[in-house]
Order: sequence, then structure tokens, then C-alpha cells
Amino acid sequence: MTGRIADEGVLAGIGSTPLIELGRIVPPGSARVLAKLEWANPTGSMKDRMAVAAIAGAEARGDIAPGDTVVEYTSGTTGISLALVCAARGYRLHIIYSDAFSTEKLLTMEAFGATVEVIPSDHGQITGGLIMAMIDRAGEVSTRPGHWACDQLNNHDALTGYLPIGDEIWEQSDGDVDALVQTVGTAHSIHGIARALRVHRPGLEVIAVEPAESAVLAGGSSGSHRIEGIGIGFVPPLWDPDAVDSIEPVTSADAMTMSRRLVREEGIFAGTSTGANVVAALRVAERLGSDATVATVAIDSGLRYLSTDLYRQ
Repeated sequence: MTGRIADEGVLAGIGSTPLIELGRIVPPGSARVLAKLEWANPTGSMKDRMAVAAIAGAEARGDIAPGDTVVEYTSGTTGISLALVCAARGYRLHIIYSDAFSTEKLLTMEAFGATVEVIPSDHGQITGGLIMAMIDRAGEVSTRPGHWACDQLNNHDALTGYLPIGDEIWEQSDGDVDALVQTVGTAHSIHGIARALRVHRPGLEVIAVEPAESAVLAGGSSGSHRIEGIGIGFVPPLWDPDAVDSIEPVTSADAMTMSRRLVREEGIFAGTSTGANVVAALRVAERLGSDATVATVAIDSGLRYLSTDLYRQ
């Protein structure tokens, strides 16, 4: 873990998550596909790592003090992780959210004590306009006395929280990783994991995943999609195109179908962004062949999506 607060209380449970090999859904002749089970973190998400790093960085600089209010715009996963850290460290939390995202996430943030302000969406669609409206509102709230803007898209500390994932993957795979596949929201996780892995494997191939309906990283048009947590509709400010080798677009429908397959065929209960990761990872595995190893991330728990169309029959 990164940051001096990591060894205190519940926060000590963040990190050191399992790495497992996918079996039944990987076609014969394809590369081995490994998945980092990040839902083993305390809130069931990889974002616990970045939340600890972001708060630790702010504390080290003196940006926040006990009793202050952290402000963040979020599709929920980062918000839940910040809610955990704020509860453990004695901060208030003001979240800017939207009805485009699951009810479970909203209720979870509120359970941790966060104030959640909801921005209406266009019939549940995730668009660049919605994200910008959330960002603008968070900026307004953060100007209040005793309020600190975490601002995940522009938060450089967040990337450091993901470096341990790369080191863990390398150790747990016995140094056998040829490619990394990871979705892009803020871009911190793909850059952090890749940076750490490339220390060990400079020739690592890095593949970014984004919604096909809003393939802005690949130069396409911004559009609406249903993959929560990724595809913000514009290029993230800290996105580094030189750090990735290729971009795989995945449709919302394909991501949702794969998420359902994962829980029924592999016993991996995860969200839609994980489904997108695995769709892309299987493509890469087929291309690289049986002598290679592809790593990806099971980003969060499927328990956050039971009220959505993902698992509602």
C-alpha cells in the first residue's frame, strides 16, 4: 500500500488481492488469461487503493485536516472508496452523483455517512455532458470553507495507489505476463499498473479498453453507453496515449453479456467494466496464442449492480 495511513484499522485490508486464471471461457489455443480479483478489497473495488493514496497525499501536503469535507464527482465506485477512507480518518464527504448509476452505490455511500447530491441524467444514459455537469457542481461545492476537492481526473496521487497492483500481478504470476488489458475511466489504473509491470517487463503490451459507443480515445465521437465507471465521453486530462500500445472498443451489450457469463461459468461476480475487460482480454489472448499470458482486472463486485439491467432478469 501507498501512504502513511495504510496500516491503520480497516485500511490495512486494502491490497494483496488474489490473481486467478480464467478457465471455462477461454477458447483452446488462446493465451492464458489472469484476472486480479479487486473486489477482495474492503469495499469490493480497486478504487480503495486510489482513495487511500489521494487522501494520504492531501494529508501530507496539509490540504485537509480532521473534520474537513472531501468533495468528489463520481459514478459511485470512487465515491464508496472515499467514503470508507473518510469514515476511517474522520473526514466528511460530499459526493456529486447521478441517477445514471446504480442505487446500490448511492445507498452504500450514504451508509458510510456521505452526503450524496444527485444530478439528473437523460434516461439513465452516461454521457460526456453528464460527467461535465457533475464536475462543475463538485467545483462549486469545493469552494466552501473547509472543503477540499479530490478531483479524481486531475489527482496525480491517485496513480500511485495503483502501482502495487502491477507489482502484485508480477509476483503472483511468477513473472509471466506478456500483456495488460484494462479499462479507462480516469486512466490512473491502466497507467499505474502498466508502469509497475514495465519495471519488470519493459516489453509489456498494454491494451486500453473503452466503450465502443463512446470511443474517444481512439478518435471517435462521444456517445452514450451503459458501462459504469469508464468512458467519460472525453479524453481524461492525465491520459498518456504513449503509455498504451492499442485500444479495444467494447460495446455495452458485449460487456454486460460477458459479466453474466463470468458469474455463471467462472463464479466471478463483477460489474460491467469487468465484463468489458474480459471481452478485450479474450481478443488479445486469441491474437497472442497459447504461449503468452494476458493479465486483466476484475474491477468491482457485482453486488453493486443488482438493481440495474446487468443482473435484473
